Order: sequence, then structure tokens, then C-alpha cells
Amino acid sequence: MQKKIDLVNGPVLSSLTRLAIPIMATSLIQMAYNMTDMIWIGRIGSSAVASVGAAGMYMWLSNGLAALAKMGGQVNVGHALGSSDRKCAADYAAQSLILTLFLGLIYGSICILAAKPLIHFFHLNQLQVIQDAIHYLQITCGLVLFSFLNQTFTGLFTAIGNSRPVFLATTTGLIVNIILDPLLIFGIGPFPVLRVTGAAIATVIAQMIVTGMFFLFAARDLVLFRHVRYLQKPDFPILASIIKIGLPTSIQSMLFTGISMIIARLVAGYGDAAVAVQKVGSQIESISWMTADGFAAAVNSFTSQNHGAGKKGRIYHGYISALKVVFVWGIFCTLLLIFCPAPIFRIFITEEKVLPLGVDYLRILGVSQLFMSLEITTAGAFSGYGKTVPPSVISIIFTALRIPLAMFLVHTALGLNGIWWSITISSIFKGILLFLCFLVFMHREKILPS
Repeated sequence: MQKKIDLVNGPVLSSLTRLAIPIMATSLIQMAYNMTDMIWIGRIGSSAVASVGAAGMYMWLSNGLAALAKMGGQVNVGHALGSSDRKCAADYAAQSLILTLFLGLIYGSICILAAKPLIHFFHLNQLQVIQDAIHYLQITCGLVLFSFLNQTFTGLFTAIGNSRPVFLATTTGLIVNIILDPLLIFGIGPFPVLRVTGAAIATVIAQMIVTGMFFLFAARDLVLFRHVRYLQKPDFPILASIIKIGLPTSIQSMLFTGISMIIARLVAGYGDAAVAVQKVGSQIESISWMTADGFAAAVNSFTSQNHGAGKKGRIYHGYISALKVVFVWGIFCTLLLIFCPAPIFRIFITEEKVLPLGVDYLRILGVSQLFMSLEITTAGAFSGYGKTVPPSVISIIFTALRIPLAMFLVHTALGLNGIWWSITISSIFKGILLFLCFLVFMHREKILPS
């Protein structure tokens, strides 16, 4: 297995890039993972996509809860390794996994027992869409523990500067999902026709395999996991430190999803086809934000280790290097969505009556891709310092403003497109403001070169 990358010594761009490339590749694979589901489900019809879109909101919501343990564990482990305290790092890793286990079991139980009222929140129109959404929710979120563990392992491996296991495990999950999706959705060979339920089962099986691979990679790791005692009791002071750092990001993510769910309810007023457009459009849009999120994870680990080592100059150069990559990627995604929306959308849904709605979505959201990538990368740098509050506050405020802005714009000539413009406008403001805040922060902390 690849040894950890030394993030506190040597060329900045080289070490950051070596860590970031597998993470970015992993993000692209995760995007392909989600898109594979959408491509196969889209072959059933837009109603099936609407079912997955509604239920998928709760899977998205769960990511915010998972971030509590992932972010707190990743940052604390990075700081401890930066100061060469491996025992402390191992304790933080063990406690973050304990917290992950607890949160995963609680959230999964709630989703199984309360699936019907959770889906009824969206006011879907067709009975079959509602039933499919309930089944998808109970399977994917009921067994969400494996997704939670995968996210925490991802954060811990990234913190030690070894992103290769994340890439290999996620790639394996993608391959399994690609094979199982058509078999279980359409009932190829000896398999029954399960439609949306089959997609949910395929997703969970793939996640289980990824979790198993993470445990295998952890057993071979010599930097962190060989020192981790998995069966230790909860250490409340360490858990408190993890929660302190992870909570702002967790609240931000869950509120972001909650606001998106309210937006989705507004979208549902335009019919199930509009819900399907939002689901497919967000998957396509993830080509930019998931890649930026992967690079932000590298910036987080780079910043946290160099902060622990007291090397401020490397933090500045690492952040600037990240921005250069993200700028190029954001421009590419903007041009792709604005000038090539129709052929991209047709990959997922071929119904001609739905296509114009999808084209409008992609063109409008394409305007904000660069600014969204800027926000995500800068949030990663803030989090690496252990300062998770500033990006969370800015994100919560401007994301919440989407609701009144959308409610106003839908009553103009824009109609449904007013909702999409509310998302784009808020993303532009978040990216610019958070970037300016980090410049001020670097000046105050004397990170900026004189």
C-alpha cells in the first residue's frame, strides 16, 4: 500500500496534488456511482426518478449527520499527526468511529419506522411514486450505517495523507453497483424485476463491500490504524472535541438539505416531472461540486497538518495552488452546462416533454459552478484550521435566503426557473463572501506573505 504523503515538508504543489488527485478521482467515481443509478432508473421513466429524488433527499440529509464524526475526526487526527502525536491521533480516530456507529444506527432506525410520513412531506402526486419512494428510503437510509462508516474512513485516510485506499474502495463499489443495477432493476437472468427497490438493494450491497475494503486497508495501515483500539469505551472529552469541530459543518449540511427539501416541495407543485428534473439536474451538476469537495478534503488535510506543525507559509501556498485548479475546473463545468445541456440531460431522461425543463435547469445552474467550487474549497481551508463556524454561518444564511427568493421569483414570468435562479444567485454570493472572509482571516493570522 502507498505510504502516507508528507504534507508538512517538500514542494507544496507536488504534495498537495499527489493527495488531491486520488480524492478528485474518487469524487468523480462517486459521481459516476450516482449517475449510474440515475441512468438505469431513468430508463424506467421520470416517475421512478421522482421516487428516488424524494427518498434521496433523506440520504442527502444523512450526510450532514455523518459529517459530525467525519469532520471532527479528520481535523483532530490531522492536527495530532502534524504535531507527531500518533497515540492522540489514534484515540481521535477510534472515538470518531464509535460516534459514527451510534449515529448511523439511530438515523437508520428512524428512517425505517417513519418512512411514510417522511415521504408524504413532499406531496408527491402518484401512488406508485410514493410507494417506490418509501421502499427506497427504508432500504438505503435504513442501512445507512455503511455509508456513514465509509465517509468517516474516507476522512481518516485523507487526514493521514493516504487517499489511495479511498480511491480503490470507491472504485470497487462503483463496479459492483454498475453490475447489480441492471440485474436487480430489470430482472435480468434469474433475478426478479425489482425496479426502484432493486436500485436501492444494489446501492446498499455496494456500500457494504466498500466498508469491508476499508477495514482491510485499515488492517494494513502502519501510520494510524495499527494504533487504533476499536473496542475501547466512549471517551467523552475526546468525543466533545470531535463534536465541537464537526458540529458547525454538520448543522450547515443538514440545514442545507432541509432548505433543499423545502425547495423540492415547491418544485413538486409543478408536477412529478419537475421533481425528476431537479434530481437528474443535481446529479449532473455534481460534476463540479463533488470534484471541488474532493479537492477541498485535500486542502483540509494539508492545512490541518501544517497548522499542527506551525508552518503558516505552506498553508497560504497550498490554498492558492488549490484555487488555481478549482478555477480551471469551475470554468470548464460552467461552459459544459451552459453550452451542452440537451445531450447531457438526454443521457438520463429521454422523454421529450421533460427535456426543455432539464435544459433550463442546467443552463441556469451552470452560471454558478465556479463560485460554488470556490466556496467549497475555501470551506475546506477554514475547516483544516479547525474554524468550521465561518463557512457554516455564511452557507446557512444565504442558503436560507433561497426560500423567500424562490417564492418571489416563481410569481414572476420566470415561473419554475425562478427556483433555479434562487439557487444560482445564492451560490454566487456564498462563494465571493467566503473567499473574502478567508483573505481577512489569513491577514489576521499572518498567513499572507508580507
